[in-house]
Amino acid sequence: MPVPNLALFHPLEFVGFYVSPLVLWAAVAIIPYTLVHLLLSRFNLYRFVWHRSLFNLGLYVLMVGALVAFGTGIWL
Repeated sequence: MPVPNLALFHPLEFVGFYVSPLVLWAAVAIIPYTLVHLLLSRFNLYRFVWHRSLFNLGLYVLMVGALVAFGTGIWL
């Protein structure tokens, strides 16, 4: 079993502050989340969702998880 590349999980220094890589992944995840959110709104697919806020939170968490998994190569 190959060892995943953990180099992307080292803390980064930004203007003297240490920033967790998860913060950067979460910031990048806003882009695909916004695209999916706009598509769901455009085609009125939110009518099938019971709790829209909870669904949006879950969608965003899935986007962050997918970006981390595909970005670090864990899926290989």
